[in-house]
Amino acid sequence: MKENKLLKATHEGKINIGKRELNVAVLDDETRIITQSAVFKAFGRTKRGRAKDDIRVLNRPAFIDAKNLQPFIDEDLEAVLNPIEYVSKNGNLTEGYNAEILPRLCKVYLDAREFKKITNSQLPLARASEILLIGLSNIGIKALVDEATGYQDVRVKNALQQILDKFLLQEAKKYEVTFPLELYKQWFRLNGWEWKPENAQKRPSVLGKWTNKYIYDRMAPGLLKELEIINPKNDKGYREHKHFSFLTDEIGEPKLREFFGGLIALAKASTSWKKYVSLVERAYPAHGDQLDLFLDEDEN
Repeated sequence: MKENKLLKATHEGKINIGKRELNVAVLDDETRIITQSAVFKAFGRTKRGRAKDDIRVLNRPAFIDAKNLQPFIDEDLEAVLNPIEYVSKNGNLTEGYNAEILPRLCKVYLDAREFKKITNSQLPLARASEILLIGLSNIGIKALVDEATGYQDVRVKNALQQILDKFLLQEAKKYEVTFPLELYKQWFRLNGWEWKPENAQKRPSVLGKWTNKYIYDRMAPGLLKELEIINPKNDKGYREHKHFSFLTDEIGEPKLREFFGGLIALAKASTSWKKYVSLVERAYPAHGDQLDLFLDEDEN
């Protein structure tokens, strides 16, 4: 007899509905899964939490086995009540349900309340169902429209562009923002370099790399790449403008100054460059990048 092959998760993640973070997955047959524990968490219940006065029905999952709820279970819910065993991405045997179970469970509790068949202990579950349905509808209608129109392919790109539009100007401003020398003095100190008056105008080229890495690459996703496009190097390897001359007055410049203050404060609290980089990585993580925390130690 041929054994049934367990499904495997190809994608795993979390969705946020209200204040609850729920574990979900997509299996190799494209079934969308919500884990068993996440179903209980969605309704603010523990797996074993039950009211003493509830009468239970055998062969039902614990979240829907109350006798008074049975008349409100329709065919749609019946179709997804069987748990699904699958292998998670880390190789563990896991149990969950078709993700469509969540809105269908909400309907049961709300119908029971509407027809005054709900118990006092179930009233919080009905309220949780309202919150869940609102959250699901906000997610669902956008996903449906995006899928139907093909917009999901450009949604992320457009969201990024909206951020960049707030930060960047199309043309450089006629004036320049002065970088605080205190930041560079602190960087010199942490690397054991002597600060000289001429450093105010002429600084090691590595400081330019660090300015990009620890400021522009952390201010907003894609900001540094966009700056390098609109402010390219010329044939001699120089840029016509300073990057900060493209920052908007409303968002870009204030954010830059915020970084100045934060980076200077972290530098003053650090006794070594290695410690400083570690603090910067924690306080201002780069957007979507996996950076070597101490890459620049080799350069020194």
